[in-house]
Amino acid sequence: MSVIRRNRIAIGLAAGLAVVLGLGVWSATSNGANSKPVAQTETDLGVLGDYGDTGQAPVLQEPAQAPTTDTQPPQAQTQAPATQAPVSSIKIVGKDVAKMGRVVQDGDGRTLYRFEKDTPKPDTKSNCNDACATTWPPLLSETVPQIEGVDPAIVKLITRADGKKQVAIGNWPVYTYSKDEKPGQWKGQGVGNTWFVIQPDGKRNIECLPAGTVVPQT
Repeated sequence: MSVIRRNRIAIGLAAGLAVVLGLGVWSATSNGANSKPVAQTETDLGVLGDYGDTGQAPVLQEPAQAPTTDTQPPQAQTQAPATQAPVSSIKIVGKDVAKMGRVVQDGDGRTLYRFEKDTPKPDTKSNCNDACATTWPPLLSETVPQIEGVDPAIVKLITRADGKKQVAIGNWPVYTYSKDEKPGQWKGQGVGNTWFVIQPDGKRNIECLPAGTVVPQT
């Protein structure tokens, strides 16, 4: 065999070997680029932070903590005791007495009167002041009096000219009489044709009148 032929055969074998080696390298490189580590999944990459960033240490996320609750019981609120309305020491009593019939007395048994010159409506007003109030003392009370034998719905307090509170029955302010010397008397009945014993319904009592008394028409 000639030298030229042997050289051609050697060159051909070398070229074939180079092709085989090149195909092997290309196959290995291609498989390596498309492969994915078996132990590392999509979920694993998510835990690491940025997807595919395998060069950094995993960033561990702490589980969310439930909001803390104040387990201490709320402090008891100190409440002031309810204030009870003061009970009046004044009392009015509707009753029947001999000869006179239906009357109203205070807690001491003194007869109560109404004054025909007072203003019952639209706003109840007492027109007995100064010297008049000395002879006919108004029944005063800072709170609604204790009531017996009288409809509470018609009992109220009015404000006098001096600012004091006076008891009224059926829109009529009530008074005692300074000349009634003891409980149960009614010496003020018919005085001046303007003073009359008051009944539990607020009307004037005209059952027992002094001679010559003129009863007002209204």
